[in-house]
Amino acid sequence: MTQTPQNAAVEERLAAERVATLTQIDALTRDFQSIVDANALVAVDDEHDPDGSSTAFERAHVSSLLNQARLHLEHLDEALVRLREGRYGICERCGVEIPAERLEIRPASTRCVRCAGAEPR
Repeated sequence: MTQTPQNAAVEERLAAERVATLTQIDALTRDFQSIVDANALVAVDDEHDPDGSSTAFERAHVSSLLNQARLHLEHLDEALVRLREGRYGICERCGVEIPAERLEIRPASTRCVRCAGAEPR
């Protein structure tokens, strides 16, 4: 596929978002490890320790954010592949072009607004 100025701009944007997501993953990984390390210093009994439930919640929350960031990174990588294959910006469900406004907000989108709205939540 020939690299057009538009594709180059999209690839640059996806790459920048990828770097930001990697930075977020790194920070969340450090946060998660800090929580684990802090709990390793004390005998934690989530059921009887007054701070145990909040520590468990914090650990679960950071873990969830970390999983979301990793999934977003996968979606960005897939979007880069679609861009290089000439499939970027085309709804995978109905085949129509995904509006530029949607791609601006959600650059890894695989579906147009109509099809995305039809997905079960």
